[in-house]
Amino acid sequence: MNVSRIVLVTGANQGLGRALVEGLAAGMGTDDLVLLTGRSERRVTDAAREVAQLPGTRAQVRGRVLDVTDTDAIGRLADELRSQYGGADVVISNAVTRLLPEESQAERADEFIDVSNTATHAILRSFGPILRPGGRLLVVASSLGTLGHLDPRLRHLFDGASLDQVEYAVESWRTALHNNTAEEAGWPRWLNVPSKVAQVAAVRAVATVRRERDLATDTLVASVCPGMVDTATSRPWFSDFSQAQSPSEAARAVLDLVFAEHVDPALYGELIRFGEALDWYGGTPPVEQDRRIEGAHS
Repeated sequence: MNVSRIVLVTGANQGLGRALVEGLAAGMGTDDLVLLTGRSERRVTDAAREVAQLPGTRAQVRGRVLDVTDTDAIGRLADELRSQYGGADVVISNAVTRLLPEESQAERADEFIDVSNTATHAILRSFGPILRPGGRLLVVASSLGTLGHLDPRLRHLFDGASLDQVEYAVESWRTALHNNTAEEAGWPRWLNVPSKVAQVAAVRAVATVRRERDLATDTLVASVCPGMVDTATSRPWFSDFSQAQSPSEAARAVLDLVFAEHVDPALYGELIRFGEALDWYGGTPPVEQDRRIEGAHS
């Protein structure tokens, strides 16, 4: 197989991830390869076949089973892409755990953290080193990922932290949840808040180390907020979807970052929403009555 650029999207068999694959497959060239990944072999296979058959698709599309909670599998895939193709050009970490309002946040915490945080750390560690010059490494997060959404007592854990320190903070949060001491320590009850802050902090940690080299080669490492998206994951949390985007609409701003000819230094390492960097120190801790309406990618 003749392959020029290598593209990987996690959580890609439906919703925003599927829309991102469709946009990438249409915008890339015929010698490029887009890997559509997810946990279910049947859904991944079906989705890849359907995208490949769309009229606008130009790139080669291949389904690949990847359970992002298996950090060894993430590492093996990165090693495979390095050995077969010399690296990767676009990596979009998009996998998310679907959580319903009636479900216990505490009972689903381990799964939520494993998918949103532990997997993000593994992707940054495994794919960062194989990202080729001019590449894009993007983590889909949320506007909830700014530091101001945390209790002031917790902000030092993530501000200016290294990736190791972010990982330590996440595991401390996990332990507090298991010990029923999280709320006392200031952790929000809603898992999405500390999880998204930790995602953005992890990206910032990696970007800080790579910044000078990456900007010299028009390489982008960043987190992205696609805005409110009408998906099966977010729909149970909202009563009004009049302002929500379809997955295809939400994918456009992310794809703009992928296909941009040059990287804007003001966006590098930041949480980007609709082409603008959000203030890392912005936001306020959510009040109790707001927690039910904070969607997975609000």
